[in-house]
Amino acid sequence: MREATRGAPGPQAGARNSPPIIGITTYLEPARWGTWVREAALLPAPYIRAVERAGAVPVMVPPTGGLRGVDALIQGLDAIVFAGGGDVDPELYGAERHPETGPPQPQRDRFELALVRAVIDADLPFLAICRGMQVLNVARGGALIQNLPEAVGHEGHAPATGMVGTHRVTITPTSAVGKILGESADVPTYHRQAVGRLGKGLVAVAWADDQVVEAVELQGHRFGLGVQWHPEEADDRRLLEALTAEAAGR
Repeated sequence: MREATRGAPGPQAGARNSPPIIGITTYLEPARWGTWVREAALLPAPYIRAVERAGAVPVMVPPTGGLRGVDALIQGLDAIVFAGGGDVDPELYGAERHPETGPPQPQRDRFELALVRAVIDADLPFLAICRGMQVLNVARGGALIQNLPEAVGHEGHAPATGMVGTHRVTITPTSAVGKILGESADVPTYHRQAVGRLGKGLVAVAWADDQVVEAVELQGHRFGLGVQWHPEEADDRRLLEALTAEAAGR
């Protein structure tokens, strides 16, 4: 937690008067702007807008090579969102690469695995979205389904290339996700991989109709949730508002 500024107490001494700071992990990809084509830290704007609308200050967290700075980084944050993106390298969970699995991103994989482990150790509130949930699972020793259409026999989790679809999930009502969203929800979806073997300490709490795991919770963590869908693409801000409330409480 960031230290409060020392000074004379106001009329509500001890009350927080600034919104929490929430980090969001990013891509590291070639990008074009103006006459430039350079490697850049990228993040789809819906993540930034969703965190702002939930009442927090968004900060982009690029996948740096300096892993020694991970602990210092999280000291400056009140919570973190692990954003979506490309496929996690299957070598990291002991599997052979499927022909449909995307190219490896070793720098991002290495950084985010170290970051999620540090976040867990620090009991920092987090929400892991799509790839983020998969990174969380791999960090805890789990494995992934690399080609979901092949495994479930349909394209419903990513119905059109480059376009977010929608499907319903059933949620355990007593789980943290269930207490936020209820027993079911229609969610924005775009993923071709999913959790296979669950990692240590993770509990599945939501499923699609085909029994694909759609949300997990980390036992014993103050707020450690992973969702396979994309809440930043929806008007429903309840998950991000819950993360913001937990971050503000730190």
